[in-house]
Formats: sequence, C-alpha cells, structure tokens
Amino acid sequence: MRNFLKENKIFLAIVIGALIIGGAIYFSGEKGKLVSESQKSVTGEGCENVPELPDGALRLVTKIIDGDTFLIEGGYSVRILGIDADERGYPCYEVAKTGLEKLILNKEVRLEKGKEDLDQWCRYLRYVFLDNKNISLELVKEGLVVARFSPEDVKYREEIVQAEKKARENRVDCKWGERKIVEEKKAEFQWEKLTPEKLGFDVVGACQAGKYLGRKLIVEGRVVDTHRDLKSNTVFLNFEKAYPNQCFTGVIFSSNLYKFVQNPENYYLNKTVRIMGEVKEYQGRPEIILETPNQIEVGK
Repeated sequence: MRNFLKENKIFLAIVIGALIIGGAIYFSGEKGKLVSESQKSVTGEGCENVPELPDGALRLVTKIIDGDTFLIEGGYSVRILGIDADERGYPCYEVAKTGLEKLILNKEVRLEKGKEDLDQWCRYLRYVFLDNKNISLELVKEGLVVARFSPEDVKYREEIVQAEKKARENRVDCKWGERKIVEEKKAEFQWEKLTPEKLGFDVVGACQAGKYLGRKLIVEGRVVDTHRDLKSNTVFLNFEKAYPNQCFTGVIFSSNLYKFVQNPENYYLNKTVRIMGEVKEYQGRPEIILETPNQIEVGK
C-alpha cells in the first residue's frame, strides 16, 4: 500500500484537486440559486402562478383584508392604487376596512391598471370602480384613508389629492375628525435635543419623509418593528408599519453600533423617537443612516 501511494501520489493529488474544484463549483452554483430565489421574493419576480388580469376586467370581491386590500374570485389579492389605509393596530384600521366592505364586498368591480401590474408580493395593482365610481376617491372623501401615489403613477392623482385636502379641511371622519385629534393629543412628547429651534431643521412625520429625499430633516414617528441582520450585523428601525410596509427606516451599520445603547433593536422598539439626518432612498423606501447617538432621541 505504501509503495502504491508513493508511486501514484501525483495521480492521487490530481484526483483530490479535481474533487475540491468540482465541489466548489457545485456549492457556489447552489448558493447562486439560493441568492437568486431570495432576490425574486424581494423584487416581485416569481409570480408565475398569478394569472394575467386584463385591464378593465370585472371580478367578484370575496374578502376584504383591510382598507386598501381585498381578495377576488380565485383567492387572488388586489391592492388598491392611489390610497393608503391603516394597518391592524392603528386607529383607522377597522373603520377603513368596514367602509371598504360596505362599498364592494360581494360585488363585481372593474379593475383598471396603473403603471405596474403586480407588486413584490404578487398582488394586482389596480384602480377599482363600481358603477363608474372610483373607490379610491370615495374612501378618501369619507376620511377613511389617505392619498398615496408612486412618482410614476399620475392617473387620478389630482382629483384624489384634492379630495383629501377637502376632507382634511372639513375634518372628515377617522383620518381628520375628532378621533384623529384625540390620537394626536395622546402622542404629544417633549423633546430636548432634536428640535427645529436648536438645529434649524424641519420636523416631518415618518410617513411623509419620502417626499424630502436629499434634505436634512428631523423625522418623527413610532418604531413598531426592528431587525438585526445576522450576517452584516446591521440594525434596522422601522417606523409606523412593520417591514416590508414601513414608512421609514433608521439604519445603524455594524461599524457604528458600539456608539449606541446595547441592543438598540430592543431599546427603541415601541417608542416614539426623532431621527436627524439626510433622507435617502433604498429599495423604494426612505431612510436615514445613524452614525452617532446624537442623531436619535426618544420622546418623553
């Protein structure tokens, strides 16, 4: 055996080397496939099982999820364009959901395309009409939801934005009426460091931050969801809505974590805070990078 190994050690070395290289190629291919599949789930690809829905199609509404999302026959999900409704746990969630149920549940609606067909969660993106009545416009008029458009989608924008302005001025229903005033009073906080008087920056709500990309601002809101990425050790503070529907995100990279409180993802969770810095955009969502603790303050 020793003689065999000695005489054939070059051959064995070649075989072992080939096995190592082959294994590396195989596993890198598998890793590439995993990354590719993960990316599909984030970008909205991989919706092959969702059938084509022609522009202007008529479909029966079978279930209401919340004030801006519902199911049609076949169990497919539709996200209404031009509006944004409260998620579960927020003041206007139930009334917006009930309002949408009264309008369209168990009725046949016409679904009109905007700029995009599907979102990243494989939901149809549609303007919804019942008897030529724009449902987005009706919900905004009733003060149940707010107007919300992507920069590219301008269809019906003007009339829906004007309807929101009128509803706000007249303090209509949940979003702008007595209930909203009570919620705002409950949410009053005292701030010592991050104020317009001391810094000279405007204060905006977390869900409005996306309108001010490239500007230095103070962004205020409630951290309702947090995440620490185990691979990069980056901490994400998501405001007002949980990922992936967050209005705004505060990001603390690994290189700066030592400057902050221990486990900031736990410390800031469920607290109303202000964040100061330049508003940037990442994957369609506004964010501010936190480099020092002076950029963040908890309301008292």
